[in-house]
Amino acid sequence: MTAMDELPRTIKRLGNRLILIVIVSVFVAFISSSAHMSDLERVHARGQLVMLTIPGATTYFEDGHGKNGFDYLIAKAFADSLNVKLVVKPQSTLRRLLLSVGGPQGDFAAANIVATEARAKSLKFSQPFFEVTQQLIYRRGSKRPKSLDQLEGDLVVITGSSHSEQLKKLRASVPNLSWSERDDLEMSDLIRMVHAGEIPYTVVDSLAYLVNRHIYPRARKAFDIAQPQTTAWAFASHSDDSLLNAANAFIDSYISSGKLAYLEQQLFAYIENFSVGDSQRLGQLVARRLPKYEQMFRATAQRFDMDWALLAAVAYQESHWNPKARSPTGVRGLMMLTMDTAREMNVSNRLDAGQSLEGGAAYLVKLKARLPKRIAEPDRTLFSLAAYNVGFGHLEDARVLTSRSGKNPDLWVDVRAHLPLLSKKQFYSTVKHGYARGNEPVLYVDNIQYYRTYLQLHSLSQHNFEPPPDSPDLDTDTPASL
Repeated sequence: MTAMDELPRTIKRLGNRLILIVIVSVFVAFISSSAHMSDLERVHARGQLVMLTIPGATTYFEDGHGKNGFDYLIAKAFADSLNVKLVVKPQSTLRRLLLSVGGPQGDFAAANIVATEARAKSLKFSQPFFEVTQQLIYRRGSKRPKSLDQLEGDLVVITGSSHSEQLKKLRASVPNLSWSERDDLEMSDLIRMVHAGEIPYTVVDSLAYLVNRHIYPRARKAFDIAQPQTTAWAFASHSDDSLLNAANAFIDSYISSGKLAYLEQQLFAYIENFSVGDSQRLGQLVARRLPKYEQMFRATAQRFDMDWALLAAVAYQESHWNPKARSPTGVRGLMMLTMDTAREMNVSNRLDAGQSLEGGAAYLVKLKARLPKRIAEPDRTLFSLAAYNVGFGHLEDARVLTSRSGKNPDLWVDVRAHLPLLSKKQFYSTVKHGYARGNEPVLYVDNIQYYRTYLQLHSLSQHNFEPPPDSPDLDTDTPASL
């Protein structure tokens, strides 16, 4: 082989080496650049803000209206302000949640977290945006304690919670104070356990009690064990503060604009609206609003071969017959349709009462058609109502749990007993669609059956209901169920 023959090979080897050097240089430059990115720049670079949370009634959940929850809605607004997508990563326990902040799991934690002194040693907290009070809960029918030294029985709280931290402080003045801690529960679980008589006492935040008190009416507040405390988002102690500062700026703006107060109003409106047997309110609206829409209810129900009183009862439960009702998740109108459901049902204007009712009725029929044909009435209708509220996937999960327990997944009486299990980690972690506020579809169906019977009796009797004085009826753009 001559020198002339060897030349092209030498050039080729040099070229390959040069390409390799360029690739390595680019890679090193990329790594160096990434290492020097701030936390906020990393969020923008990947186009995602990752929120860690614990599934719960006030934190994060999904139902028939999509993703929801007080913490989720605020975090979603923050992500929108950064023009990035919010990604939610639920954690199984409070301890795991706080240990995961700032690692590969997520950017920050949002789960009604109280910024305590102990937690401030290992975490950084955003500006506070909500206030809660720690409350001792007891079971109605038992002796109401007036102080911690009057407790007779087990007191159970969540491991590593602010409640545990407060009880440790109080033990200095109440030497005999004792309690046990559970790592596998959330506050709604504890309230349910008091309601059911499984434990005599617990300590929860005032917001958790407010949300759950209608669902678990035998769980009652005894007294506060601490002064009001603020909740905030938690960031890693090693963070560079760029994302934290952005969060603080957002929270300042969110509070000053009135958006946070409005969101709180919507949450509390939902809590008040979601109660069984509000006959006085129903009587007022039967007299004031029903006449505007009764013929539309009847005509639409006839087209879909439905009972008009059932359709009217669903509309009452969803919006109190307010065609301009809305929620912070974007559901709107008489039947509170999501944008996706409206498109699916060919509804172009959700605020048009006729279109909303038509779309809602069609969606109920569609949900009913998805059920196995072997499910007979009235269970078939009751299942479709539950799916309208909690989502078809969660309903199917409850039917799976029902079947596992040896009960009949085609009977509402059996499935309704298993729906509440979807809010308990040991159950929702074993099914496809995860956490759900499983008690709510049970109450939702109960409410609608009550309202339906009320409307049927009203129609039969043709009673002339006179609304109480000073009860204005304003079909304004008011909040409805969250």
